[in-house]
Amino acid sequence: MYNALRTAEILLPKQGVDMTKWAVVACDQFTAQPEYWDAAQALVGEAPSALRLILPEARLHESDGRVPAIHRAMADYLAGGVLTVAVKDGFVLTERVTAAGVRPGLVAALDLEAYDFTPGSKSLIRATEGTVLERVPPRARIRAGAPVELPHVMMLIDDPADTVIGPLAARRDALRPLYDFELMLDGGHLRGWAVEGADAKGVFDAIDALNARADGLLYAVGDGNHSLAAARQCWLDIKGGLTEAQRANHPARFALVELVNLACPALVFEPIHRALFGVDPQALIAEYREALAAENADEGEGDDLVAFDGAGNTWRFRSSEHPLRRLQAFLDGYLARHPRASVDYIHGEAALRELVCRPDTLGFMPRAFDKGELFSYIRRYGVLPRKTFSMGEATEKRYYVEARRIV
Repeated sequence: MYNALRTAEILLPKQGVDMTKWAVVACDQFTAQPEYWDAAQALVGEAPSALRLILPEARLHESDGRVPAIHRAMADYLAGGVLTVAVKDGFVLTERVTAAGVRPGLVAALDLEAYDFTPGSKSLIRATEGTVLERVPPRARIRAGAPVELPHVMMLIDDPADTVIGPLAARRDALRPLYDFELMLDGGHLRGWAVEGADAKGVFDAIDALNARADGLLYAVGDGNHSLAAARQCWLDIKGGLTEAQRANHPARFALVELVNLACPALVFEPIHRALFGVDPQALIAEYREALAAENADEGEGDDLVAFDGAGNTWRFRSSEHPLRRLQAFLDGYLARHPRASVDYIHGEAALRELVCRPDTLGFMPRAFDKGELFSYIRRYGVLPRKTFSMGEATEKRYYVEARRIV
């Protein structure tokens, strides 16, 4: 049975590189807090770092100058030996320690031919949330000219018995160690081991067994869907000019991801909040109540959705289903009618409350989505509304560490 999984040649920084300065958090974090990225730059200084190989979304407006610099830095790191082969043909077992606990993962390559983010897709790899198509081209532009990829995609497998990653984690002391270091800016601790030979074969056997009972959905994108969508777009742009033989093993056909077990206790689903800027909070809430009433969906006060502004006003809504489906549909229409208003998606209540202190700003806090319902929801209904959940706080996201050649 086809399982879309591949081993890979995996690159890591050469010995002597300061790994704390090398590894940086996923580019789509702290988008409304550029000071975080300023602090990362100050910490890195002139040292080799993945910070030079990515474009934080907080700096997306600087892409014209930054993208060529990213491509040059990638080429320089390859030519100068900063990036070297750490695993010739295998996987990387990871162990991330955060405030939520210990989260094992497995860095592996997946076949982009098995991925389709279209709502209602029956592909083996599926998006969990709606894909914003206009967010794909900027990332595709980076990948299209890049000699290597660095993954921040976290790919979920629904494995309650922990048959895929668990056996590797149990025997990690017998595996070849690759790295062991503290992550910058409160990211926690990270360790990694090479998974090769018989251990790699054991992964394929376990994935095959999981696939046999997966009902057509083996992998669900937890974090990094837009980066994976960009990788898919780049592959589609390339494959038309290749022969069938060339397509079979072209490196751009595959994307490096980290597999994470949905059942891991340290994998916590956090809600993603909404901050509305350039709005009249009272008027917006009135419009939202009217929209709920029009759908007979005003269920009174509750804690399923909480809204507040900087003036001390708070509004509470009860919802028998998760509130984001209706809220996001309303906000999409509201923003279309009010072009001066804007929205940002915020990880963490503290960050939201800090932003909502500004004038003409309103915050929405939905309750968390139950992760145990995720795979069954996707099979039945397709994707969730975009930005429904976050796997942990911003500092618990995947950090860029490993790399893989894609040309």
